[in-house]
Amino acid sequence: MPTVRLLVGTAKGGFIFRSNESRSKWRREGPMFGGWEMMHAKGSPVDPQRIYASTWTDWHGQVMHRSDDGGASWETVSNEFAYVGDVGTHQWYDGTPHPWEFKRVWHLEPSPTERDTVYAGVEDAALFVSHDAGESWKELDGLRTHSTGRDWAPGAGGMCLHTILIDPGNPDRMYVAISAAGAFRTDDRGATWQVATGGLRSEYLPDPEATVGHCVHNLAMHPSRPDTVFMQKHWDVCRSDDAGDTWREVSDDLPTDFGFPVAVHAHEPETIYVVPIKSDSEHYPPDGALRVFRSRTGGGNWEALTQGLPQEGCYQNVLRDAMSVDSLDRCGLYFGTTGGSVFASSDEGDSWSPVAEHLPRVLSVEVQVLP
Repeated sequence: MPTVRLLVGTAKGGFIFRSNESRSKWRREGPMFGGWEMMHAKGSPVDPQRIYASTWTDWHGQVMHRSDDGGASWETVSNEFAYVGDVGTHQWYDGTPHPWEFKRVWHLEPSPTERDTVYAGVEDAALFVSHDAGESWKELDGLRTHSTGRDWAPGAGGMCLHTILIDPGNPDRMYVAISAAGAFRTDDRGATWQVATGGLRSEYLPDPEATVGHCVHNLAMHPSRPDTVFMQKHWDVCRSDDAGDTWREVSDDLPTDFGFPVAVHAHEPETIYVVPIKSDSEHYPPDGALRVFRSRTGGGNWEALTQGLPQEGCYQNVLRDAMSVDSLDRCGLYFGTTGGSVFASSDEGDSWSPVAEHLPRVLSVEVQVLP
């Protein structure tokens, strides 16, 4: 019988929740690294017993960890993230030049095909790779030194590379998203990159159709349709059917098109999920009602999923890495809130129940089905 494992990163440490395929009862482990922000933790698709975790505090800085026994024990791995060559500058909030400075790792993406390869998206925005399970890191500097790099600027949370999508059928192709620069694609495993923002429009920019400067919050892709990518942007839910070359808005009848996560059903490439919040200044659900919205048409037609979720007095947000989808036959969904709740659905979002409550602020949620 398969085991479902939830890795939950919070502002005060990490937790592991385990259940069987019924997903009705959960066993909690943790906190791990108590008092540290666990920015992100994710298991390897090649070896599910291997988990990588990024932890950080203002005082201690960045520390990376790896587990080879499913989270029972951890070892510290390399924290050497050095930019390649002349550091150069990017724009600061006020438009002035600012040197590139490494701060922390936002997202970890283990390779879908190579056991010891893992990618790390960092702040200030850059992409690193390790081919020895985190013992050393190398910058893929073709991204940061892209001709547009000097025009990148931080979003409200910093200038972070927060999303990495790898095409499992073609590991040479990856997508990344940077706040607040935009989306980028590589077709040669990170050696060179092209901007993937055609058709995006952001009214808050001096030039709403600029090449870079769009604050992309999250990207999602179904592995069977690597040319179709969904985006939750700083205003607008969008889709691209040509690998990010052009985008169109599919927000339509959502109550608001501002939010952070976007997810794709494990078995239905045209079924997607978002969690709208009121605005870029009011980071909570409209009317205090926590609702996940589902579209079975790849956007455009949305239905509110509310059963089991608080429908009054809820003023919690769901962050970009805090929603995940499992691969069981009846697809399960999971998300965590800034108020410390983790919710699960074992029926594609039709109904929800709490996995945990009263945790610290949830930063990330990743699910994996283990044999």
